[in-house]
Amino acid sequence: MTLTVEKFTWRAAAQLSLPKEHGSWSLALEPVAFGLLVAPSAAGAALALAAVSGFFLRRPMKLLLSRKSDPRQLLAAVGLAILALTGLTSLLLAVRFGAPGGWWPLLPATLAGVVFAWCDNRNEAREGAAEIAGVVSFSLLPAAFGALAGWSVAASLALAAIMLVRSVPTVLTVRTSIRIRKGRPYAIAPALLTAGAGIFLVAWLAALRLAPWMALGFALVLAARTAWLLLWRPRVTAKIVGITEAVLGALMVLVLALTWRSATGL
Repeated sequence: MTLTVEKFTWRAAAQLSLPKEHGSWSLALEPVAFGLLVAPSAAGAALALAAVSGFFLRRPMKLLLSRKSDPRQLLAAVGLAILALTGLTSLLLAVRFGAPGGWWPLLPATLAGVVFAWCDNRNEAREGAAEIAGVVSFSLLPAAFGALAGWSVAASLALAAIMLVRSVPTVLTVRTSIRIRKGRPYAIAPALLTAGAGIFLVAWLAALRLAPWMALGFALVLAARTAWLLLWRPRVTAKIVGITEAVLGALMVLVLALTWRSATGL
């Protein structure tokens, strides 16, 4: 049923902003929760609100940019205005109250976000490049949480590296697994290579005491997941894969948040 001006409600406006892709919730919100838990600060709380606002901004913005006549445009305009104002205000507060110069990780994160938005506006959000750009944008945010909390460049980048090891191979793995099940052309090398590279990257960070060794355990589990889905190819539904990824991601965020500071001496 199409929405009309008379049927405008705050609930309807909120529903219009909710992303339909269930996997995007985990891959976007995990880095935000991770950064806020590991490197908490007032500026980080403001950044978290800005990131969440940006996450919900996508659908109303796409609807308004589509140039198509749609009775939901009023809803989209209201949602866009509220989310944009909230996001911009929160971002300014984060920069204002964060450590001097702590905004630098926001530059590459914003660039990746712009790439995703450009692809999304061309109805190419499900393309590989667009999905990678989207998860990279959010995976870089933990570096901003660390920098705004006064962490060093190396310590801040380590936070982002852990989330990149989690997110990028996950997108490649799930995309390839879906293509295999649907009988479409596929290549498993990118997912396997990024998962393997993630193991070495996390081991290096742990050896430098920039990340807990527990992170290496999760990198190994993620790599095993990739090999299991792409080499053994079990007959599991997309729903089961999605639930497993959500649980694994939440567990990873909580465990690393509890062990990060004691393991790195921060």
